[in-house]
Order: sequence, then structure tokens, then C-alpha cells
Amino acid sequence: MDTDREPRQAPELRVDEWIGPDGQPLDRPVRLGDLGSGFRIIFCFQHWCPGCHSHGFPTLRYLYDRLADSDIGIAVIQTVFEGAEENTSDKLRIDQEKYGLAVPFGQDVPPEGRDLPTFMEDYRTGGTPWFTIIDPEGAIVYAGFQLDPDALLEVLGVGR
Repeated sequence: MDTDREPRQAPELRVDEWIGPDGQPLDRPVRLGDLGSGFRIIFCFQHWCPGCHSHGFPTLRYLYDRLADSDIGIAVIQTVFEGAEENTSDKLRIDQEKYGLAVPFGQDVPPEGRDLPTFMEDYRTGGTPWFTIIDPEGAIVYAGFQLDPDALLEVLGVGR
């Protein structure tokens, strides 16, 4: 976690399309508060991203397994900044099932007239795979491509 600079507050999510942990479409968008009041982990991916499948999803699955009994919320967002013809919303359930992640998955495409999806714009992400950690006070305390899951678990005080 980055302690060298003052964390900035996490903007509210503006992703409109979501499936729930059971793979069914949600009737309303997921908001940060829906992920609980503790730490929240948001993982951004693109279905066609090799690094998402070789590193990102396995890291997230490792955390998911170890955080199952905690109050830490997890959400996954496909940030479609390229390859819109391949990184489609039907891939959400495919990846949710492939990695056994019973968490909400969102589909974030750029709004009309914009180049970047809302999460990338609001959270200043650099691509995929991308991890964002938000603390209970709503501050972004980590954002980046690489995440050391054991170091995160230690900071969170959760057993490995």
C-alpha cells in the first residue's frame, strides 16, 4: 500500500451494467456502499488480456479464497478501453465462472463521445489487469498493475 502520499477519496462507481454473484443481471448498478463498509478490492480486466488471466485473476482468486470470511468487499469490472468487439458483456459470466468468483462483475464501456470507461477516467487507471484498494474511510490506498497478495493480507490482518 502506498503510504508516501495522501490518498485521494474514491469516486462513486458510475458503471451501469452488472451481473450479481450468481451471474444474473442486476436491476441496479453496484455502488461502493454495496461492497460493505470495510476495505474494498476492485479488480479491472479485459477478457482478451493475457496478463489478466496469467496474473490478475489468479491473484484475485487467491485473495477471494482467503477473504471469504471477512468483511472485505470485492468487485470486478471489465474496463473496455480497446477491443470492444471481443471484450463484450457476455464475457463477464464466462470469467466469473472460470475463476469461481461469486462477486459482482461490471461492464464499463466509454460513454458516448468519451475515450475511456468511467472507472478508468475516475480512478486514473493505467490499463489491465488493475487492482484498486479502498479503505473503510473511502480513500484509495493502492492502485496498480501488480499486487502482492500476501503483503495485502498482512496489512489487512487476515490469515493466509
